[in-house]
Amino acid sequence: MALQAHGRAATAIVLYLSIVGLWGLLLGIRGLGPSPNLIGALVISEIASLAQGAVGLVLMLGGRPATAIHVLYGLALAAALPLAATLVRGRPPRAVSFAFGFMCLFAAGLAIRGITTA
Repeated sequence: MALQAHGRAATAIVLYLSIVGLWGLLLGIRGLGPSPNLIGALVISEIASLAQGAVGLVLMLGGRPATAIHVLYGLALAAALPLAATLVRGRPPRAVSFAFGFMCLFAAGLAIRGITTA
């Protein structure tokens, strides 16, 4: 049950990050900074990735083996947003939107790689 939820949540995270990433790029193309709604969506994606990691940890502690590379992709996914937020401080609003958009698409790729290494 938890393993199935972990897999389905991973797919949902990939789709969600892809949509939020495109949203951020669209804002950047339009010359706008990140809207409060986009920031909220980014926070939701971070909470989802942390919850995904918690479920994965429970599975590992329950005896379900995970490869080291799978865990590494999960850790990188959880670290992507805080790192991006640190790097965009003081940048022009348009650049922040682009950075968050590309970060989300990169994080979606990390999640895809995590799924393929499971």
